[in-house]
Amino acid sequence: MIRCLAVDDEAYASEIIAGYISKTDDLELVGTTTNPFEAIKLVQEGQVDLVFLDIQMPELNGIQFLKICGGKCKVILTTAYTEYALEGFEHDVIDYLLKPVSYDRFYRSVIKAKLLLEKTVQNTEPAPGVV
Repeated sequence: MIRCLAVDDEAYASEIIAGYISKTDDLELVGTTTNPFEAIKLVQEGQVDLVFLDIQMPELNGIQFLKICGGKCKVILTTAYTEYALEGFEHDVIDYLLKPVSYDRFYRSVIKAKLLLEKTVQNTEPAPGVV
């Protein structure tokens, strides 16, 4: 199971993503939050594999979040703003979803995330016979 967190300053937007996560095989909803600092804590504690992250938030924007978390989890950006796409991809986000996000578009991003996370696990597992 891929442990997921939805982070958005608009609770309604987080609830939509949470609903999508709940109905998708292999995804587990760790939680939703409107507080990016709470999300950072969960990521740093190793409780999250994949974050669905809004960019425009009042206390801390999504790009600042990416800089703080520094690759500790995979991220899919969810936003109404197109102008942050390039900067997001410079921080190795998996995908960039424009709101309103359809389930079909969400699911295609999840497939990308699954493939990347599977590669990460394969690259960190020791070779057979190696201890």
